[in-house]
Amino acid sequence: MNSVIALFGESEKGRYCYPYYFSNVIELAETLGNAPDDSLGIELAIQALMYERDIIYFRVEEEGNSLEQYMRSIEILKDKNRVKKINAICIPKVGDSEIITNLDMICKMHKSIIIMSEKDLFDYLISI
Repeated sequence: MNSVIALFGESEKGRYCYPYYFSNVIELAETLGNAPDDSLGIELAIQALMYERDIIYFRVEEEGNSLEQYMRSIEILKDKNRVKKINAICIPKVGDSEIITNLDMICKMHKSIIIMSEKDLFDYLISI
């Protein structure tokens, strides 16, 4: 079984707050379409898939700013019946302490890590 990365991001198509499971780029492209300008989610998902990682992709309206959608998606990640294994959670453009605190609990449950940019980490650290 490949490593699994949960990833939050924008996309052209798809339902919001729904856990899309991908193991190849073709499925990702057909299901979610193109990445909007300034979005990092699809780009990071493609990179992970190219390195033979599986993806659980949650579509959000705006990376880093759709708090309600992040929280609804996080509730799905907490459900061990729906999500058996997560090796990492990637949150582009997220520095919000409420989101990161909730994801920290999930990381402890799965013994996984959060992947974020230096800028987002800085935003988080100055917000706590």
